[in-house]
Amino acid sequence: MPGSKSKRKIVVIGAGIVGASIAFNLSRRPDVDLTLIDGSRPGSGATGHSFAWINSFSKEPDHYHDLNRRSLNMWDRFARRIDAQAAVTWGGELRWVSEQSDADDLRYRVEVLQRRGYGSRMISEEELKELEPGLNVGKFAGAEFSENDGHIDGPAIVDASMRQVKASGATVLTDTDISGLTKSRGSISGVTAGGKEIPCDVVVLAAGLGVTGLAEMAGVAIPQQKSPGVVGKTTPLPPIFKSVAVLHTPPLNAERGPIHMRQMADGTLMIGEGSQESVSSDDSQEHADDMLARAVERVPAIRGAGITPVPVGYRPMPMDGLPILGFTGAVPNMYVAVMHSGVTLAALVGEFAAIEIADGVPVGIFEHYRLSRFES
Repeated sequence: MPGSKSKRKIVVIGAGIVGASIAFNLSRRPDVDLTLIDGSRPGSGATGHSFAWINSFSKEPDHYHDLNRRSLNMWDRFARRIDAQAAVTWGGELRWVSEQSDADDLRYRVEVLQRRGYGSRMISEEELKELEPGLNVGKFAGAEFSENDGHIDGPAIVDASMRQVKASGATVLTDTDISGLTKSRGSISGVTAGGKEIPCDVVVLAAGLGVTGLAEMAGVAIPQQKSPGVVGKTTPLPPIFKSVAVLHTPPLNAERGPIHMRQMADGTLMIGEGSQESVSSDDSQEHADDMLARAVERVPAIRGAGITPVPVGYRPMPMDGLPILGFTGAVPNMYVAVMHSGVTLAALVGEFAAIEIADGVPVGIFEHYRLSRFES
């Protein structure tokens, strides 16, 4: 037709929560011919292993806190757009500590957050017990409540995004390996997937830890560190928490460290240990049983539940801990989206990355996260 414009062929590789969000936002564009490829089942990688707390509690520096905070505020709208409101649980995050030195650190952290306008505050032992009467608090030195935090069901968000992507008419290839990227005049002209070459104008690498190997096919280095994490999932339980969505507990003693937990819509509890950045590769039943025992000490209503360890998951983690977002200088039509905190950031990254990819307009708040920071 006279005046018609051909669609841009965009291939997104990776259908975890970040890739699925980017693909969903691109699928809304009438001028995009979209192909989404995943090497296994969508959402079965880091997304399926994530504790999935959405927050900006310990995100540093200021610009990274602000990025996470802005995404946290976008989650309700994102869930509505993909018809997955039930996959988001609000109620806030609650934690307490047993030692005065830890209380001093917690109070300092809360002050930093409050200066940034974040809804976090120190609370008394009485308010702690009012929020969650079923806790075995033990020795108490201080507590904090961040009322705007929540958690999500990552695989459910991915499934909902995938339904929308498929309904748009996009091509979705799952359980499909990428064996090569074809370069022409310095750019990627095709992606070899499942033995077939798929032509593209833009390729988006959103495959988590796999981004490094994919980028190497085009001669681009994406520096990541190993970051294994382990959580356990209990058998279904009646509602455990009166108010909060996420709970962090202090250690029982030097040998039995802190844990964190949240309850999912099906009644199961996700239980992890340490902080969200803690590194662990012990996905044995013995280790899961120990995490459950620590949880029972603090939340007696859990007693009698069984627990299954979720196999160790390797989280995407750029070398400096901050996201890598944007087109690469060496291959101008290859876009990279890899990060820890992908669960919190997915609502924002999917929407803003689509602007950069489809419209070619750099988004200002992404300037801190370009790959070029490693090239110097």
